[in-house]
Amino acid sequence: MDQQAYDLAKDAYQRGDWASALAALDETATDGATQHLRGNTLMKLGLYADAAQAYKAALDDVSYGKVGALSCNRGRALLAAGDVSAAIDALTTASQDPSYATPYKAYVALGNAQTRRGDFRQAGIAYRNAAIDENNPDPSDSLTKLGKCFMQLGRPVDAIEAFRTALDFSTASQNSIYAELGGAYVAANRMSEAVDAYAHATADGTFELSETQSASFQAASRAVAAVVGTSPSETDALLAAAGFGGGYDPLDPAGSTGEYMPSPEDTGFFEVTENEIMQQEIKKSFRKKRRGCGLKVFLLLLLLAALAGAGAWMYMHGYGWPTQEMVVEQLFKEADSGDIGNVLAPSVSSDERSDIEAILPVDAKISLSGIDCDMNNSSVRVVAALAEGGSQSYVVNMVRDGIGWKVSQVNAEYTSLGEGNPTVSTSGTLDTSTQAATEEAATNSEALAEAQGEQTEDAATAEAGAEQPTEEPEAETAPQE
Repeated sequence: MDQQAYDLAKDAYQRGDWASALAALDETATDGATQHLRGNTLMKLGLYADAAQAYKAALDDVSYGKVGALSCNRGRALLAAGDVSAAIDALTTASQDPSYATPYKAYVALGNAQTRRGDFRQAGIAYRNAAIDENNPDPSDSLTKLGKCFMQLGRPVDAIEAFRTALDFSTASQNSIYAELGGAYVAANRMSEAVDAYAHATADGTFELSETQSASFQAASRAVAAVVGTSPSETDALLAAAGFGGGYDPLDPAGSTGEYMPSPEDTGFFEVTENEIMQQEIKKSFRKKRRGCGLKVFLLLLLLAALAGAGAWMYMHGYGWPTQEMVVEQLFKEADSGDIGNVLAPSVSSDERSDIEAILPVDAKISLSGIDCDMNNSSVRVVAALAEGGSQSYVVNMVRDGIGWKVSQVNAEYTSLGEGNPTVSTSGTLDTSTQAATEEAATNSEALAEAQGEQTEDAATAEAGAEQPTEEPEAETAPQE
């Protein structure tokens, strides 16, 4: 090792002069310590693939050790470079190193990698392991991510517990956790608690709900408002909504005498003392109340069963939350920023995502012209008014995701001259048969092509920025002299 060059590189690294640090490191020998610092420097410069190679070179120096820290950093670099499978292998190696003092870092990155791949079960396992690591200074972050995995798996009750535990461990702002908790309560049909959670999230005015969260908050508020009235309890209000309210007692619909004294037919009535009569009155009153309580419970269960049946019918007929309309609106809105990953189905590959990003216009105003759906698939027709003028038609295909929907494919439609049926261009590739299209269709295609060019550049820039690692390379991984 060229000690002088190494010292210069280390000094430049600590000053944040990454370029000078890299130049100095390139002059030193390729031992583990040098390659470790070189990998950290390349990460700072955003050269993730090169950083992964540097960490691999450091791992090849068996005498240097630090397998856990190096494998964790290499996994992060590979994930940032887009090699998810290799990242998972490296991060798994890091988590299995018994000498690694902070395995929670590897587990968090592993959870991120599994989420990127769409394996929310394995991601949840990784986040759980990160949360229970006693060296994790912020388990609330891992618990929040665990809750999101439960939501993706259609387990809102488990998500609620994860989010509530995250609140117990959080040391910073809790607004975003409360917002996630509100969504879980809505999915679990616990509307009053959902309203309370969303109210906590927005109480100090520093946190803004997303479009989906705002719609969920409004839906929960409407549901609570429809139930809460002058009745002394939500149970009574639900019974009233089911038709059991009004001017008669649902526990005594026949309008019976309501006598408090035992009936003359009761055995031994004339032989009992006054005190025994009073005791019988008390017992009978108690039995009547208990029967009434049982009837209330039965009616409530009957009502809930009816509601569950209605929910099943709606699910089978394509209804969901978020709705198809909400997902389409978010898709075109996110297209402006180049980050549509939140609305895409896990089955969408990176190439298919690029095709979808390329075909979506920027700053377009959309309107829905029709929806065809069944229990698991949905097709939405969209007309986009382009910012450059004209309009373009799209077909957005979706697949069921829990109780909601995710986008699986986006196609553009072009109407050929003299034909009533549109020509559909799939996967973002324009159909060459539109050469004879009308002047208006040609104009629209031109405008769309310009929008696609701008969007592709924006998407590439946004994707490069999005690949920044969520955390800095570990401080302890800096090579020691």
